[in-house]
Amino acid sequence: QVQLEESGGGMVQAGDSLRLSCAASQGAFVTYGVGWFRQAPGTEREFVAGISWTGTRKNYADSVKGRFTISRDNAKKAVFLQMNALKSEDTGVYSCAAGRFGVGAAEVHGYDSWGQGTQVTVSS
Repeated sequence: QVQLEESGGGMVQAGDSLRLSCAASQGAFVTYGVGWFRQAPGTEREFVAGISWTGTRKNYADSVKGRFTISRDNAKKAVFLQMNALKSEDTGVYSCAAGRFGVGAAEVHGYDSWGQGTQVTVSS
């Protein structure tokens, strides 16, 4: 397993951008697929975006396609989520998760390491 820590959350207005970071420590990060999930109060956790351990496969929830971009920098042991044109419905706690040789899929069972999350609040 790897230890994950998210950063980059904050409070912004609709239409603004944020860049979230997921930094890994301990473990061979290069062999892990990473996903971003979010959870708003009173709702279930939902998949946002994922990237395979090779970096060649990326998946996005329909609600964020064209606005969010996931990327990874193995030298920095980090995965990033660039979020543009933010909407109020993007508000929530964003958590990153990692799974060994993962493909960045939407299913949570593909991940065995989770970060604590970072809050994103978008006001309309």
